[in-house]
Amino acid sequence: ITGKFKTALIENAIYYGTYLLIFGAFLIYVAVNPNLHLEWSQLQTIGIAAANTWGLFLLVLLLGYGLVEIPRSYWYGSRKGYLLMKTYFKAAKLTTEKADAEENLEDMMEEVRKVSECIKYNHPLRKCVDTILRKCPPEYQEKMGRNMDDYEDFNEKQNNYPSEKSLVKLHKQVIYSVQRHRRTQVQWRILLEQAFYLEDVAKNESSATRQFVHTFPPQEPENRLIRRFYTPTVEWYWECLLRPWSYRILAVTLAVFSAVVVWSECTFFSTKPVLSLFAVFIQQAEKTYNYIYIEMACFLTIFFLSICVYSTVFRIRVFNYYYLASHHQTDAYSLLFSGMLFCRLTPPLCLNFLGLTHMDGSISHQDNQPTAYTLIMGSMKVLPFIADGFYIYYPMLVVILCIATYFSLGTRCLNLLGFQQFMGDNDMTSDLTDEGKELIRREKRKRQRQEDGETRRREWKERYGNQRDEITRNRNIHADPTELNYTEMSNSRSASKYSRTNNRTERDRIELLQDAEPLDFNADTFTDDPLELESGRYQPGGRYLSMSHSQSRIFDDV
Repeated sequence: ITGKFKTALIENAIYYGTYLLIFGAFLIYVAVNPNLHLEWSQLQTIGIAAANTWGLFLLVLLLGYGLVEIPRSYWYGSRKGYLLMKTYFKAAKLTTEKADAEENLEDMMEEVRKVSECIKYNHPLRKCVDTILRKCPPEYQEKMGRNMDDYEDFNEKQNNYPSEKSLVKLHKQVIYSVQRHRRTQVQWRILLEQAFYLEDVAKNESSATRQFVHTFPPQEPENRLIRRFYTPTVEWYWECLLRPWSYRILAVTLAVFSAVVVWSECTFFSTKPVLSLFAVFIQQAEKTYNYIYIEMACFLTIFFLSICVYSTVFRIRVFNYYYLASHHQTDAYSLLFSGMLFCRLTPPLCLNFLGLTHMDGSISHQDNQPTAYTLIMGSMKVLPFIADGFYIYYPMLVVILCIATYFSLGTRCLNLLGFQQFMGDNDMTSDLTDEGKELIRREKRKRQRQEDGETRRREWKERYGNQRDEITRNRNIHADPTELNYTEMSNSRSASKYSRTNNRTERDRIELLQDAEPLDFNADTFTDDPLELESGRYQPGGRYLSMSHSQSRIFDDV
């Protein structure tokens, strides 16, 4: 516990040090200024101002990206060809990451195997090794547990045993490797489904029947109600006609909202005349006492600002360590980091909204009734250079950030530094797109072979399953021992040693032909053969101990 507490202090000292630096600068300003008298309430306001200053700095950065990227993402979402090329690009990058994760996991498992073989059961650190082994995948646990039956006293040999500190480090690396491997596997399956869907859309756009046909059936069974109303014809009209136009209309609407936000961020400091469009809307509704309109306007404004800011957090990727992954694949560190970031962005977001609507007295310079936010967080009038300077003029930088995002300056800089980014006019992008297209085509052929093999096996069982059951039932009736006396059994046993009847030969031949199914040479492995699943007598060399379940020995007289 002491070690964890020490590590947490060291990791958070740098981040919280910036808060302390801003708080100290504000405190010195208040102490030096003779017009300000330092009190406890003012000291609390200074601390809140330091936190809001740091939060507003991040807020403007994230808002400038989201105001442009969200409308543009919906506009590009209406272009299926663009999305398909980008999916191919992601597949090529994810393949490299997946191979790196698999290699890293193999290295970590090799280290764990060496430690597990070095530290035996009677070693004091064996419980730490067992904790590490429980975090390993099940297939690796079985491999490592095979050679641990011996008993060895660790005091008899002078071995270089690892220390507890090194085991703690190994435990952390194993958790990260397993999590990363699992995440890349899940992301690869999701990306394959997305690529197959986009290829199906591109194929069905030229369909004359106007019915959406899937290459592969959905992995999860659909709801009966959805399947009843969402027919292939309805799906074709939605995917090929309505959805692209809906995305275009939504992109234009969001672009208009973004333009209104940018204009209001640059002009909300002007109170006479009022240039902020959000402030104009609120004041017009205030004159007519239209509270429903005021509530709807405030809700839509905060909702759009929150989407622009928080959606950018979901796209942040800090050195491939802190980022949010879909389908429950985010690790604990990324969840804590993102949760703290959301909490620290909410107060400055509310402060920025009050500034856009002129509800904050420090911005509108009017003696308005203080809002609930001002009563809790305090008025920024304690620090004039913050209230009249930074809070008003710093949000104007959102214009520069929007222009940089529109021309993809950040993407181009990362591409120049060696980080592959999707850019349509780049040779590296074209090469990765072609590579991803080939990978998707290979996975598609592999899944088609599996689907064809399953179809053939299902048809074979449906065709010959009833006949085989009938033969088995007839064999059990004829082989009933209660119908045979001792003399007949002796005669048949003695005769079976030296001769074979024609009926028995025909029956065994039919039984062999019906029990054995053709091998699927298109499949990757032979483990999907139904004989292996039914009898469990498949040998590694590709041979079978027996071809049927018959109790009669057809080779007795050989």
